[in-house]
Order: sequence, then structure tokens, then C-alpha cells
Amino acid sequence: MNKVVLYMSMSFDGMISGHDDGPGRGLGVNGEALHAWLSDGGISPGSHRPGVGVNAEVFDEMMQTGAVITGRRTFELAGGWGGDHHDGVPVFVLTRQLPDQPAPGHARYVTELESAVAQAKEAAGDRNVLLHGGSAARALLDAGLVDELVIHLVPIILGRGRRLFDDQGHRARNLELVSATEGADVLHLRYRVVSR
Repeated sequence: MNKVVLYMSMSFDGMISGHDDGPGRGLGVNGEALHAWLSDGGISPGSHRPGVGVNAEVFDEMMQTGAVITGRRTFELAGGWGGDHHDGVPVFVLTRQLPDQPAPGHARYVTELESAVAQAKEAAGDRNVLLHGGSAARALLDAGLVDELVIHLVPIILGRGRRLFDDQGHRARNLELVSATEGADVLHLRYRVVSR
């Protein structure tokens, strides 16, 4: 059975972007440091794949997913990934209100959490579903629809920015550590959601 897995780079103080994130600066001030692990091995960050080692293995695993669920804000800040996140897999964009224009490429807008997960799991077949975006992650986690969290813990304290888990009273969840793998300038932590 496939799983919904959140993959998220995060600072030591819990930030998933620096402050002042927005159009043209999707990761905010100093937020690019959260994705520096992607340039391990001398490969350009523009290629989005580390060259060698653990970081490359983690990246390849993430890219083997069969569908993507993302929040609309993340989708728009990423320029919709040109309508194709990776290898033509379907992208399900969570939104509160359907826009007038359809999403580009392999993406489609969905207004209901359960529907997005059901469609993504069906589209992914026997592969997992990659989850992107802080708000989407919190909403799906609160609804009991996330199976695992893979946190790429980066050794930086940003001080200000957007937190993955804010103080808005989300439901308590028990997590079980499945693995902790040290990469170059990052610790990849995989947790299973135990209580939903």
C-alpha cells in the first residue's frame, strides 16, 4: 500500500523558509540555505540533484514518488514547476477556491483533502505520494492523512521565517523514528506517524 510522505527541509529552529518569502523569493531571506544540501557533490543547485552520496540517495527516493500533493501557495511560489514536478507525475494542488484557469501541465486543483489524497494515491499506483508545502502538510497531518515525515534537518538557525509547525493548536501526534541518516550538511530524519 502506498503512503503519503512529507519531504521538507527545515532549519534547526523549525523554519521551512526565511522571512519575507513571496513571489520571486520563494524561500525568503537566507532560505536558500535550507536547500544547500541539494548541491552536494558539485552539481548545480539548478539541477536540483546532489551529485553523490546519501543526499543523492534521499533525493532519488523522493523523485521515485508517483504523484505530488502540494499547497497552492507553494505551487505558485515554485512557478507551478512548469506544470511538471518530476517525470510527468500528476500534481494535486490543494486550494480553498478553484481559480478560473486550470492548472498547467500535469497539475490539477483540488478543494478537498480526502479527495486529493484518494486521487493522488490512485494515480501513484504502487509508488508513494510526495507531499509539499507547510500549510498543506499541517492540514493533512491534522486530518490524519500523512503516513510519514522525512525532515531534512539543516544545521542553521534562521531566527525568523515560516515554521513547519506553528502555534495554531494543531492536534497532537505521536511519531516513531524510522531512520536518521547523516548526509553532507544535513540530517535526514524519517518518522512514521503512529497516532492519527
